[in-house]
Amino acid sequence: MDALIPLCNSGDLVDGGVAVPFDVMYGGQTCRAFAVRYEGHVHAYLNRCAHIAMEMDWQPNRFFDDSGRWLLCSTHGAVYEPDSGKCAGGPCRGGLVKITLSEQGGVVHWHTDHNLKPVEF
Repeated sequence: MDALIPLCNSGDLVDGGVAVPFDVMYGGQTCRAFAVRYEGHVHAYLNRCAHIAMEMDWQPNRFFDDSGRWLLCSTHGAVYEPDSGKCAGGPCRGGLVKITLSEQGGVVHWHTDHNLKPVEF
């Protein structure tokens, strides 16, 4: 059963700006994930390049290229569409693992599913 987890305030995510990081359980491992805003909508993905399972940010919580149009893997230059996670160029093997978000009342929530669970501390 899906659960709705508050992630951040809506104002914390700015179009093409700094991501909000969070941890999830995926495949039995704790993995870093990130949320961004693109063209007014919120999106989230595992912080794991589809080329090689490495974290993508080129500086802490920075995923957008200089144009603010693409998510960029800092290691090998794979480029992803911010709204779908689909590979748009570079060495990709598929797209990013998408995490479902919703936004209401000034709060961004993420939706857990059978593959993605909150990390328990």
